[in-house]
Amino acid sequence: MLDQILVCGAVTVCSVTIHALVMTLVVNAAQAMGRKRTTRPSLRLAGVMIVTVLVLMAAHTSEVMVWALAYLLVGAAPVGANLIYFAFVNYTTLGYGDVLPTSDWQLLGPITAMNGVLLFGWSTAVIFEVMRRAMAT
Repeated sequence: MLDQILVCGAVTVCSVTIHALVMTLVVNAAQAMGRKRTTRPSLRLAGVMIVTVLVLMAAHTSEVMVWALAYLLVGAAPVGANLIYFAFVNYTTLGYGDVLPTSDWQLLGPITAMNGVLLFGWSTAVIFEVMRRAMAT
């Protein structure tokens, strides 16, 4: 079990680092956009929100890829399983259906889900903050 916790800890550090870097970029960009004057604030707000959500989706996708790589390296899924799909199912807390983890690595799924829930919550907070800053002008 210790090996599972260590692997999950390392992958969690990687995914949180990716998220922190992207969040910093998004908030700084929103701040810069909030300082610019425009004759169409509604259009600017829509553009800022669209870009923010797309960037956050890209961040989450890259974090899922890190989990999928970890699954590959430790052999956490059955041979022939689609690891990206499996990582997405875990990360989004969708739940198991057609792919189950190997018995030696069963903790990876729940810890991946815990990581995903926390990072989705963080993203939600950032989306709200970006919207607040964009609307402040």
